[in-house]
Amino acid sequence: MVIDFHTHCFTDELAGVAIPVLAKKANIPAYINGTVSALKESMALNKITYSVVLNIATKPSQTETINSWAAEIQKDNIIAFGSIHPEYKNWKNEIKRIKELGLKGIKFHPEYQDFYVDDEALYPIYEKAFELGLIIIFHAGEDLGYIPPFHCTPERLEKIVRRFKGGTIIAAHMGGFRYWDDVEKYLVGRDIYFDTSFCLGYMDKEQKQRIIRNHGYKKIVFGSDSPWKSQGEEVERIKELCLEKDEEESIFYNNAAILLGIRPE
Repeated sequence: MVIDFHTHCFTDELAGVAIPVLAKKANIPAYINGTVSALKESMALNKITYSVVLNIATKPSQTETINSWAAEIQKDNIIAFGSIHPEYKNWKNEIKRIKELGLKGIKFHPEYQDFYVDDEALYPIYEKAFELGLIIIFHAGEDLGYIPPFHCTPERLEKIVRRFKGGTIIAAHMGGFRYWDDVEKYLVGRDIYFDTSFCLGYMDKEQKQRIIRNHGYKKIVFGSDSPWKSQGEEVERIKELCLEKDEEESIFYNNAAILLGIRPE
């Protein structure tokens, strides 16, 4: 039983344009073509029980369309998150609509959306999302398609954790891609979840094990970052850590199931 908490998809029409552009920008290959059907094929091949599709509005004008599409694809074994662009004026009503559409949370990408995660102008948006019981997941750390300064560092995220006690926050890429020393300094042991997406092949094995041990395995959820990583290969990277059975089952399925309102196994 595996829940992949970090995947990306596009409409069939857009995938053929977006995937080559993004692959070139970040200089990384795509493992599948970025469509929902391709993700489902990958899930069947790699025995993934559910995938969470994280959507990102890179322009304010995309916000409503993306959220409507997220609701359309959320069925069977696909769970979708909505998006709010920080400059979208009608954000309060749109967050309510995200909740009404049955979406479980909101993905923010501070690089793509050009904002600092601890900018207080965003605080009312975060507060409304948490008020409605929505999960917030942030792209954290570096992004291979961008240059410094990066907008969501562990130090900045720590301010959000302190400010929004009780809100469900997930920092992607094990708390901050290529910022793992700072993750240990600022975030380990705090009330925040990490997903494992994209980063496992870049991290030192001992640091991976140390973060899981010190942060607590019940605050870690599995993610692949498909189509930019293979779901099957990322599953194997977790297994290579030789975790205890309860730890592995929690990371692969049970932690995410609790967050998403799915019955844990």
